[in-house]
Amino acid sequence: MIVKTGLGQDSHRFLPPDSSKPCVIAGLIFENTPGFMANSDGDVVFHAICNAISSLTGILILGAIADDLCLKDGITDSEVYLREAVKTLGSLKITHVAISIEAKRPKFKDKLLEMRENIARVMELEISQVGVTATSGEGLTDFGCGDGLQCFAIVTAMEI
Repeated sequence: MIVKTGLGQDSHRFLPPDSSKPCVIAGLIFENTPGFMANSDGDVVFHAICNAISSLTGILILGAIADDLCLKDGITDSEVYLREAVKTLGSLKITHVAISIEAKRPKFKDKLLEMRENIARVMELEISQVGVTATSGEGLTDFGCGDGLQCFAIVTAMEI
């Protein structure tokens, strides 16, 4: 059995507070938080997972497939990008997805389970295959100071 691990990262700054763009994280809308500076919805969790899948497969998702969907077809929903990324796995079967978020805002405590459920739904996994953690980073970075959000994703898969 061959096991592979992919690492992905993404980050975006928040738009000004008066922006009408919703804040989308792991496919969920977070009220009372501005959206992200991005061509798409800026969903850093879904983008980090896409990058981790790219790390596994060598197929560029963000910057290629997602850019085509966004710029040519006007698709800005990162859930679509993530579904496309999953299609590139070929003979790889995902066994686990680990997410680590650094941000001062929004607060994630009450949304962690819902985030796990949504990631599992989109990727067609069991909730037990998805872990999500969040930290403020003690204000040591721009993310910990509330200027944006950073996410790391680790995707573990095995050859089938």
